[in-house]
Amino acid sequence: MAQQLQLSIGEAELKKLNDALEHGVSAELRTMLNTLPPADTAHLLESSPPKLRSLLWRLIDRELEGDVLQELSEDVRQFFLDQMNIAELKAITQGQDVDDIADLLQQLPDTITRQVLDSMNSQDRQRVEAVLAYPEDSAGGLMNTDTITVRPNNTVDVVLRYLRRHEGIPDSTDSLLVVNRRDEYIGRLPLTLLLTTEPGATVRQVMLTDLDPIHADMQDTQVAQLFERQDLLSAPVVNDKGKLLGRITIDDVVDVIREEAEHSMMSMAGLDDDEDTFAPALRTARRRAVWLGFNLITAFIAASVIGLFQETIDKVVALAVLMPIVAGMGGNAGSQALTLVIRGMALGQISKTNLRWLLSRELVAGFLNGLLWATLVAAIAWFWFDDPIISLVIACAMVINLSVAVVTGAMLPVLLKSLNIDPALAGSIILTTISDVVGFLSFLGLATVFYG
Repeated sequence: MAQQLQLSIGEAELKKLNDALEHGVSAELRTMLNTLPPADTAHLLESSPPKLRSLLWRLIDRELEGDVLQELSEDVRQFFLDQMNIAELKAITQGQDVDDIADLLQQLPDTITRQVLDSMNSQDRQRVEAVLAYPEDSAGGLMNTDTITVRPNNTVDVVLRYLRRHEGIPDSTDSLLVVNRRDEYIGRLPLTLLLTTEPGATVRQVMLTDLDPIHADMQDTQVAQLFERQDLLSAPVVNDKGKLLGRITIDDVVDVIREEAEHSMMSMAGLDDDEDTFAPALRTARRRAVWLGFNLITAFIAASVIGLFQETIDKVVALAVLMPIVAGMGGNAGSQALTLVIRGMALGQISKTNLRWLLSRELVAGFLNGLLWATLVAAIAWFWFDDPIISLVIACAMVINLSVAVVTGAMLPVLLKSLNIDPALAGSIILTTISDVVGFLSFLGLATVFYG
């Protein structure tokens, strides 16, 4: 039963946990599991095969289940949610932040979501429904409605007495949000200013208006960029009329940044960013089959291009040896441009105003690299096959393919984005197909002209 799991906990704790697993379920194992931080417990569950995962979950105290669920990847979280009844789902939402409850409910069928919402008091239900009204990947879906607001005509002393009536303040609170009588956001009052200002001063006199609120429809990736550029810890969220809806905190933005990085990495391999490492074989095979089938189609496209020049290849066998070099160099050059542009788009650096300059730069860079490596490969081919014609053919083909590949790599993300297709998911395979086809066409086409 023991599993050598890579946890973020210390070596001593890890050794104790593995030793406890060696002896099966025990009181010691339960105690150790429930004293870990929720993030470490979630990591342990994600690092376990399904049977052991279910066993460990049953050892977690009921009051800790909600915190652990929030730390799990979407795929693994769904694994546990599917096994819960309505009563368990209701219990898990108790004491959770509004945005965290919304994240859980978005993974449940509508009928079950409705039952869980009906079990809440009217205030909590309204808060959760306010978040559920917005897409999960928007500022509205990311926000938490748990905020502390004050009016601008209140004095600092009144605000301090108001805060003392609370048992606590929401996590990651660095500022109080200032609103008018219509609950429209007008500014913020940092806690540092609140604590260092004369008690008789009004909120209007000391509040800051330097931070524009975030619209609820803004994409979560844009929210992350805004937090990064302005070094924010929290930011208010408003609707079309400027009414304050809630706030977004840095811990939520960190999750967005991590998920976006995982999405880009996994999508390039045709995998879901929440892919469960220990998912059953059948489900894993089914998910990968679509991507592999698409790859097979593109491979046949490239193979059909080669088939057009079968007679030329039969005459000059060296062509078959050198073909992969042309296609491979083009694919690598294009991937560099593709990755650069996808990164630039993620950072919000690319727009219509600078796209033409970027494409021109990539064309020049591709042409120069084509000349450099074409010269080297031509020299090697001449020495290898003692044939100046084939060295000239491969040199010309490499210049053509590298130039086309880098421009294609730069244009594809922009084009795919305009078609609402994920560039990270589709870009690499389309680029590979284009670079292979152009490489084979240019190399074998030129060879047919010179040897025909």
